[in-house]
Amino acid sequence: MKEFDYRRAPDVPGALALLDDRPDARYLAGGTNLVDLMKSGVERPARLVDVRELPLDRVEPTPDGGLRIGATVTNSDLAAHPEVRRRYPVLAQAVLAGASGQLRNMATVGGNLLQRTRCAYFTDTAKPCNKRAPGSGCPAVTGEHHNHAVLGASRSCVAVHPSDMAVALAALDAVVHYETADGPGELPLGWFYLPAGDTPHRETALPAGALITGLTLPPAPVAARSRYRKVRERASYAFAIGSVAAALDVRDGVVRDARLAFGAVASRPWRARTAERVLIGAPATARTYADAAGAELAAARPLPHNGYKVPLMHNLTVAVLSELTGEAAR
Repeated sequence: MKEFDYRRAPDVPGALALLDDRPDARYLAGGTNLVDLMKSGVERPARLVDVRELPLDRVEPTPDGGLRIGATVTNSDLAAHPEVRRRYPVLAQAVLAGASGQLRNMATVGGNLLQRTRCAYFTDTAKPCNKRAPGSGCPAVTGEHHNHAVLGASRSCVAVHPSDMAVALAALDAVVHYETADGPGELPLGWFYLPAGDTPHRETALPAGALITGLTLPPAPVAARSRYRKVRERASYAFAIGSVAAALDVRDGVVRDARLAFGAVASRPWRARTAERVLIGAPATARTYADAAGAELAAARPLPHNGYKVPLMHNLTVAVLSELTGEAAR
């Protein structure tokens, strides 16, 4: 591992100053992703700015009835928070599906948002990778890609985003808050992650040197009946090969509101807005759910070895929505 300078930030302005002083520095919270990438040589920061002790570790109600979640809230505390479990169960379920208890105790909300792909070509510095070394190529397109993207990919990158939490946040219209030397800012999650396009190394729309301070969940009555379902290749903790975050409001047999997002199928959490448009106002039936899934997945462009993801996501979507409908009927 390359030698690096370590500093502990005294406060948010101090953290920004420490990073501004060394543009090749990185913020460190739990380190569950960053430290692994440093060990493999993918990340080589000259300085780590420890932000773990900053006062950003609270989950609090917002004046409009939503929740504000601090960037250093651990994944364990987030999943266990009674208001998250009661009002946004899909988020608690996604966090619990994401990692072991030991990792959840260390990992933070801000770090989870910024975790990087687990594509084997990205993590192997002996291989070319446009995300790691722009312009070097994407060997996954013709190589090993059975876990890779079927939606929104490009010839420059077919890797998928690894976060479970971010999929639920996409369905919930979360807003990411950050601080820069020029003042605070915010980004809706739908704008936070950038499409792969021709610049897959640019993963988020965060300004250079920005520090994530937290996120807000807007009030969403539909989220009280929500679910996260993840498919993985082994029963123990593993990254998804497909996942669905869904929330459904059914009254008198008709879908009144719906939120839907897919995971492990694109370079970013995939908000299924086409499917939502099919669902809202339609009968709450398996046929409607199949039509909605089919409409969303019509845009899929699988590679030779990951076409299985299309029927997997179709069936998973129908199953999760059907389960939510069953709950609403009870």
